[in-house]
Amino acid sequence: MSTLAIIGAGPRGTGLLERIAASAAELLPPERPLEIHLVDPYPPGGGRIWRYDQSPLLRMNSMAEDVTMFTDESATVEGPVRPGPSLAEWAARPEEFAPYQPVADPAVRAELRSLAPTDFPTRRAQSAYLDWVFRRAVAELPPHVTVTVHRDTARSVSGPPHGAQLVQLSDGVLVADQVVLTLGHLGAAPDPRHHDLAAFAARHGRFHLPPAFSSDVDLSGLAPGEQLVLRGFGLAFVDLVAMLTEGRGGRFVPAPDGLALRYLPSGREPVIHVGSRRGVPYHSKTGYRLQGPPAPLPRYFDAAAVDRVLANPGPLELRRDFWPLMAKEIGFGHYHELFHAHPERVELPWADFLDDYDRLDWYTPELAALVARSVPDPADRLDFEALDHPLTGLRLTPDALQQHLRDHITADADRRADPAHSADLGAFLALLSLYGQLPRIMATGRLTADSVATELDGWWFGFFSFLASGPPGFRLRQLLALSEAGVVRFLGADLRVEPDESTGTFVATSPTTPGHRVHATALIEGYLPKHVLSRTEDPVLRALARNGELLEESGLLTVSLTDGRVLDPTLGNAPHPRRTALGPHTNGRAYTAFARPRTNAPGFRQNDTAARNLLTLLADDPADVRLRRVGDPDLLADASEESGARGTAQPPTAPGARGTATPASEKVTRG
Repeated sequence: MSTLAIIGAGPRGTGLLERIAASAAELLPPERPLEIHLVDPYPPGGGRIWRYDQSPLLRMNSMAEDVTMFTDESATVEGPVRPGPSLAEWAARPEEFAPYQPVADPAVRAELRSLAPTDFPTRRAQSAYLDWVFRRAVAELPPHVTVTVHRDTARSVSGPPHGAQLVQLSDGVLVADQVVLTLGHLGAAPDPRHHDLAAFAARHGRFHLPPAFSSDVDLSGLAPGEQLVLRGFGLAFVDLVAMLTEGRGGRFVPAPDGLALRYLPSGREPVIHVGSRRGVPYHSKTGYRLQGPPAPLPRYFDAAAVDRVLANPGPLELRRDFWPLMAKEIGFGHYHELFHAHPERVELPWADFLDDYDRLDWYTPELAALVARSVPDPADRLDFEALDHPLTGLRLTPDALQQHLRDHITADADRRADPAHSADLGAFLALLSLYGQLPRIMATGRLTADSVATELDGWWFGFFSFLASGPPGFRLRQLLALSEAGVVRFLGADLRVEPDESTGTFVATSPTTPGHRVHATALIEGYLPKHVLSRTEDPVLRALARNGELLEESGLLTVSLTDGRVLDPTLGNAPHPRRTALGPHTNGRAYTAFARPRTNAPGFRQNDTAARNLLTLLADDPADVRLRRVGDPDLLADASEESGARGTAQPPTAPGARGTATPASEKVTRG
């Protein structure tokens, strides 16, 4: 009997389990039974972020038809492709997909029944889908594989590199041959730069909230009418505003013209002053499908193009060496859709345009001239720099800024709802295609440390999120109504917030409105916490880091980018033979555990590789290791001695049988 412990049973852990189910019959002989233990204090499937127990106001920023947990014909995986329904397909007829189980909440059931493929579901609807995906993955395991779920938090992982691993739970110990950390999005202690603001707030009795997950925050300390500065204009901002407005009893109603919305305040809202580096909200998601044929992606940022760059000697930089190819790929997706779906707005046949586009580099005057003579309307052209810095150089009065932002938001919401601008969706799909090669580039280790930190983790992921990971369009319509009602006030770009001891207020300024100062008694850092290993909230990672058994890259856990195994300094930075990690807390950087169908998602490829590697290791594990049980006192003594030698703070406390269940454990069966 072999044992696998998966710590983290959210979408990433569920996706790994699905890939194990796909390959187990091939790689794990029936005479090698396997026990899988999933450890998570939150329900399996959804985990912490996608759990059912959160506000029904919180929604996904993906359409229902764009969410899947299953491989399809696009997947370049070694294991079997196991197609399954998207969220939209499952919601339309859940009783047709085994194992069927009615959704308990009547409100969620009603939402699923009426959910259109292009709707943006609530997170609770996604939680129901992920619950079903988990149950299907368990049902598809072969008979010699069993699953036990432990609703508990893993405290530590210890054990020798070539022996059994001890997973300490709150009331017991699991002993495993292999351990996988699928921990999902993790919180971290506040950055030191937030400490002074927190101390200031404590001294003056003010409200201060550092970066946090929106579904977990307590906003009850904000008083009605209180002046609040909210720093950040992305998805966390959208969630926080929803909870501070509709969540406090306000209502959106159609305006008299029937096109816009009006906001009817409850009187319990704070006054929300919002700003950020760009000073504008993320672009909304498109609400339509492609109008022309899909572009044949990739064309310029494919394996051969990346190989040509990698053939150059020396260190590499993302912006200098790869971004021109990436930009040209996005431009290809944009102009392919424009020329094919809206030929009346271009001056050349597509074949003629493409002949010149193929031979020209993105940042050349010749390419700019080609686009200018081929695409008469500047609104149909792609300008990344203008998109990235929409308020650069503007100097406005506070009132003029309010109107300017309302015009900007209206234009964006209108454009993203209008299929006449479907070139934006072509660019979006090309953006997604870039992730086919980015993992390869990261795996080479050729990017400089500065490029990884400032260009990849800094600029690129921020720019991608700004363009492609914004809110549904209706959220921008609501933001306009909140602005018209005076509940939301715009601050501008390059926002600065400083504490003022003389007034006990947070003072917000922006060069967009010179000389204007906003004094607020509350400050919210309206963005998600950035995971930094040295400040992680996860006890397993804290313990391993304290013992010197982890490496850090830009705040992330360093793993082998071939199979996700944890690199261990005590082993000369070699991959640990019994520990694997997958997800956004690692330098693998495949943030999404679910994906758009037919995009060959990197996360699915990572899950498949890790699953097959784990099954091979478990099938081949030496008998002398495999047969040693946690009930053997010598094993516990050996493991405790090994842990003690590395400075483990908390040795195992409750020995029992291999795979000992805690009181919150539950055996999960097929069917």
